[in-house]
Amino acid sequence: MASPFVALSEELVSLCGRVSPSVVAVEGRARGYSSGVHWRSGLFVTADHTLHRDEDIGVVLPDGARRQATLVGRDPGTDIALVKAESHDLAALTPGPETEARVGELIVVVGRSPNSGPNMSFGMIGGVSGPWRTWRGGQLDTYIRLDATIFSGSSGGAVVDCRGNVVGMATSALSRVAGLVVPSSTIHRVVDQLLEQGSVPHGYLGISLQAVRLPGSLQKKTSAGSGRALMIYDVEQDGPAEKAGILIGDLLLEVEGKPISAVEDLQALLGWDRVGKPVRTKIIRGGEIRDLTLVVGKRKREEEQ
Repeated sequence: MASPFVALSEELVSLCGRVSPSVVAVEGRARGYSSGVHWRSGLFVTADHTLHRDEDIGVVLPDGARRQATLVGRDPGTDIALVKAESHDLAALTPGPETEARVGELIVVVGRSPNSGPNMSFGMIGGVSGPWRTWRGGQLDTYIRLDATIFSGSSGGAVVDCRGNVVGMATSALSRVAGLVVPSSTIHRVVDQLLEQGSVPHGYLGISLQAVRLPGSLQKKTSAGSGRALMIYDVEQDGPAEKAGILIGDLLLEVEGKPISAVEDLQALLGWDRVGKPVRTKIIRGGEIRDLTLVVGKRKREEEQ
């Protein structure tokens, strides 16, 4: 009777053999490399944080050939960058049917080194929850935490479950606790937006904010359970907030009926789908509650809110 450990070992070897022909090495920083996945014909997905330049990007194919790559676009919020290079007959890693990620499910992370070839780490999915806003302001369709090693050059590599389904892309940049998976559904969405626009729009209001505690007299006038709000200490000229009449010193209480007590609460409501749309806000000015409507603008990289 064959040992189950031998059977598992053979299955892992086979899985690496099926996945690695679609995984490349990406040269986009002064030292070291990262991995990338041939997602669609001639299009490679990699981890945005590993690309330190927009030009002179190289893709090293499984046969060792180096191809010059062109940056199509990047979305730091989800840590996705998309580059284009000649792929010839290289197979694209086609995700299978969308399956629900499960805690404890065994996975592999497949990356590639330009010198030593494919590499793989073995582990499991350590945590799963619903849609998650990254600290960079992007939206992942699902939060998936990895209990597996992401080697220094494996960010941007493929995460595949033991049935061969592509879970997504590995990244070490979105959490200080553990490696995460950028889900396949998120990659599809972002790739489409990068192909259409070259970037992913993120909403902004043109204001700088600081969380403050409301005095007792103001708490009685509001339904803010936390007793906190966001004080506006700067308003961008000709920005969405100024056009709506927001002033320095206003206290932001609610957006679209949802209490706002931290900057993260506001960021969660300013996704790409809000750009160009009006949002209802509730503020305190001079001790009185007012309702204002703002049209969400498109945030540039350097803008925070």
